Amino acid sequence: MAWLELFRDPNAQWILMGSMLLGLSSGVLGSFAYLRKQSLMGDALAHAALPGVCIAFMLTGSKSIFFFLLGAIVAGLAATFGIGYVTRNSRIKQDTALGIVLSVFFGLGIVLLTKIQHGGSGNQSGLDKFLFGQAASMVLSDVITMAVVALLLTMVCALLFKEFKLLSFDSGFAKGIGLPVAFLDQFMMFLIVVAVVVGIQAVGVVLMSALLITPAVSARYWTEKLGVMVALSGVFGALSGFFGTLLSGMANNMPTGPLTVLAATFFFVVSVLFAPRRGLLAKLLERLAVKRSVLGEQELRPQLHGIGTAGEPLRKEGQA
Repeated sequence: MAWLELFRDPNAQWILMGSMLLGLSSGVLGSFAYLRKQSLMGDALAHAALPGVCIAFMLTGSKSIFFFLLGAIVAGLAATFGIGYVTRNSRIKQDTALGIVLSVFFGLGIVLLTKIQHGGSGNQSGLDKFLFGQAASMVLSDVITMAVVALLLTMVCALLFKEFKLLSFDSGFAKGIGLPVAFLDQFMMFLIVVAVVVGIQAVGVVLMSALLITPAVSARYWTEKLGVMVALSGVFGALSGFFGTLLSGMANNMPTGPLTVLAATFFFVVSVLFAPRRGLLAKLLERLAVKRSVLGEQELRPQLHGIGTAGEPLRKEGQA
């Protein structure tokens, strides 16, 4: 079978492992971004990474994921500070600042990408794949870099879980007990930038934000505990990477990034429909149970009323 042949291919095995680790780290980080109502932040940082990638290529002339990582991190941090500066020093709210930065940086990235493609360089082939991702173009060194960074991101989130938890639910209390709230906030943004950058070659800048948020939203339907939610989000992200890569390997000329996002969307739909307490099916069953209970009370009420009226004269007779 085609999927068995995929598992026997060493290159496909590496890509599969890298995509799963990317989904794991993205799901874990996306949980905190979702709880802090910063879902658009991943989208803004993903689009802001594109001009950094283009500038890194223009300066180095090579398509090295290491230089792309540096360029995109610089661009992402610039976007993060830009969003913070606009929000603090004007009446513009954060969602509006995110939209402004997203459009400006992505527009700049498209301009630079067009200039590179018309510049006559013989090494720019495939650079546009960073828009929607192409995991099949990754070499072993790229996959190793992606896997190492994804594992480091997951480990950092595990080590700083308590701090990120306080920052997500009660930043005022976190500041009151002496935690460096401003530093932790910027550090979390830095981690999201790194997660976005390391995933753009596999998923692309356009779809990377979906891999950050969709697993977290899916996990929220299944639990009320943060620890369980973060773990489930990581599992959903890893499974999305697994099935996206598997479907891409089985189908001809199908990109891994969009299939990975579609796999994450499938888990979201399943969660919306079948989650035990928040799912639509559970709510429908609960409403039916309440309706049956109300109807049962309505049927029983006339009988109780009849007993009361029959006993009324006897009670008065006894009092007399």
